[in-house]
Amino acid sequence: MSLEFEKILDETGWRLLYELQQNARLSYKELGQRVGLSLPSVAERMRKMEEAGIITGYHAEVNLTKLGLPILAIIRLGSFVGESCARVAAQASEIPEVLECYKVTGADCVVVKVAVTSMPHLEQVIEQLSRFSTASTSLVFSKPLENRVITHELLERAEGIQDNSL
Repeated sequence: MSLEFEKILDETGWRLLYELQQNARLSYKELGQRVGLSLPSVAERMRKMEEAGIITGYHAEVNLTKLGLPILAIIRLGSFVGESCARVAAQASEIPEVLECYKVTGADCVVVKVAVTSMPHLEQVIEQLSRFSTASTSLVFSKPLENRVITHELLERAEGIQDNSL
């Protein structure tokens, strides 16, 4: 981690980041109370984390089932001969049902997460994706791990693993 990030992400910075990952709707006043800072200090630290690109946005978590999209699927896409992974990713990203899109290594070149209303709807999405790529689909039964909070301990663990491999 660079010196700039180390200054921003001292113990208090990590505590702010932890609280925000738990609940991004906390006011600066509430954040300050939780980490022991004044409102202006919280505002300044938040501004620095945003400017440094550590915090890239604030999002509402949406219950897809309540919105009428109860089926979640992971679709792995390989590329056809002459079709680049970048093009497959770009075409997949234009489909409204695609919630996330990743370019990956291995036998597949792109992995997407889609949300649909029904099995016929999923079939339609798979047919769309299959026009420019081979598709392999897995249905999601449950999500045992919600969004993991990124902590300083996670980075320290990774640094320890790197140190041991040298």
